[in-house]
Amino acid sequence: MENAAYVDMDPRRRARFLYWTGWRVCEIARELALNEKTVHAWKARDGWDDAGNVERIGGALEARLVQLILKEGKSGGDFKEIDLLHRQLERQARIQRYQGGGNEADLNPAVANRNAGPKKPPKKNAFSDDEIERLKDAFLDACFEYQRAWYREKNQRTRVILKSRQIGATFYFAREALVDALETGHNKIFLSASKNQSFIFKNYMQDFVRQVLDRELRANDDLIKLDNGAEIRFVSTSSRTAQGYHGDFYFDEFFWVPRFGELNKLASAMATHKHWRKTYFSTPSTLAHEACPFWDGTRLNKGRTAAQQIEIDVSHKALASGRLCEDRIWRQIVTIEDAERAGCTLFDIEELRLEYSAEDFANLFLCKFIDDSASVFPLAMLQPCQVDALVDWAGDFKPFAVRPYGDRPVWVGYDPAETGDSAGLVVVAAPTTPGEPFRVLERHQFRGMDFAAQAEAIRKVTDRYWVTYIGIDATGMGSGVAQLVRQFFPAVTAMQYSVELKNALVLKAYDVIKNRRLQYDAGWTDLTQALLAIQKTVTASGRQVTYTAGRNRITGHADLAWALMHALHNEPLESQAGRSGSMMEIL
Repeated sequence: MENAAYVDMDPRRRARFLYWTGWRVCEIARELALNEKTVHAWKARDGWDDAGNVERIGGALEARLVQLILKEGKSGGDFKEIDLLHRQLERQARIQRYQGGGNEADLNPAVANRNAGPKKPPKKNAFSDDEIERLKDAFLDACFEYQRAWYREKNQRTRVILKSRQIGATFYFAREALVDALETGHNKIFLSASKNQSFIFKNYMQDFVRQVLDRELRANDDLIKLDNGAEIRFVSTSSRTAQGYHGDFYFDEFFWVPRFGELNKLASAMATHKHWRKTYFSTPSTLAHEACPFWDGTRLNKGRTAAQQIEIDVSHKALASGRLCEDRIWRQIVTIEDAERAGCTLFDIEELRLEYSAEDFANLFLCKFIDDSASVFPLAMLQPCQVDALVDWAGDFKPFAVRPYGDRPVWVGYDPAETGDSAGLVVVAAPTTPGEPFRVLERHQFRGMDFAAQAEAIRKVTDRYWVTYIGIDATGMGSGVAQLVRQFFPAVTAMQYSVELKNALVLKAYDVIKNRRLQYDAGWTDLTQALLAIQKTVTASGRQVTYTAGRNRITGHADLAWALMHALHNEPLESQAGRSGSMMEIL
């Protein structure tokens, strides 16, 4: 059977194309349910045998192109094929001119310009109206209903969105900003906790243009400049130069950054003019975070009389559909359940409920804030540990190099995966002088991997770093991973968990964090969340203090925290009188 693309074509034209592809007249008649004499008559009347190669190929190109142009709901592949067919038709036209008495320049346009002197370089990031329209159509076609709601409200002066984890907010706002910048010429500024985090937006934009138009969106380190004059900048919260920028402003994961009040003043300054727009979006962190008064509107009530107080209902019921609130800020809460109802089928919610404790699931996916008063590592203690890794470690850490940390020693901590759990791996730069901070160079989470795959992930780390220590929880099923790791790293430390060991792990981590000897990228909210989950409790007998992740050790959410503690454990817990008071706080 011929290609399905020709099914609706006129039988006479279909017959001709089949003949040109080598079919016999009797086979064509049988395939198209026609009288063989009719096909013979078409062949003679239309001169099928007299047609040259150019005519045969050109006719097929034209027919396919018309079909694609008339097709509704075109895919990205359809647009690429349309572009390819147009280029082939242009080539066919040049061949026809050459055969009609033309010269070599008809076949190769570059020949005509060979002696014309240097050409002007092509414009950087110039997009035609047609290309912009194709990007916009592809952007809107990929949106779920809750993202379409964000798009409908994009002209609000201020949008603040509290969202579930992994529902595509970063993906969406990168595309929204690019399309709007192309259409309006408005500047865009993305502010993230770290430079590495802000570059995710840039990568999404470049991938989007590559996918739809099959071309490159060129960018400098932290800037995309479009031909229409619009500038899209990617800055971190540690930036000292953002004050001079102006444009539509996007604040990513604002509930996790330190110094929110100070940064929000900077954000407001960048979007002071009334035609600029501000968008804040984040998963929730803790009730004590500086951004909470901004979210619930209570920041406006300072200094106001009782009659002047503004009360804003920020419950999920009030904000599930989005609402322009009393302070002229459009707010919305989008939980994972809201996202599923709006067409996002990327999750298995029941499986996620089994993988996380009730508290963790509520925080990560139902937009509930954490009360970190019971956490061993509250957010206020962790925020001083957060740095902009690409900036602050630029001198000796090159994350994209074959050997990111050169020949300096690192320690690896690993928390293996058990049934329904995820595995956590961290790579920590080993201190070379007493008191030097630990730097978490990499962190990874793995799910659904067997022992061999987990061990292989660790082995790959040893290829990229000079690993001098590996600490693994070898309790229960973790012993299988430890045995495999021992084959390529005989000095692996296999930890058999006990109440005493868990206490020692947490006390060491507390000592390091309390004294600001831990550093990790500010964009790693997953590591922050894992550490927040560690709580003090008592054993079943009620006789000993121990530590767990939420209510259940096998929730999986804190695997990165335990992996980090396995690495830190390689440095002995020092008995320092100057710190004894802080240590006693959690005993």
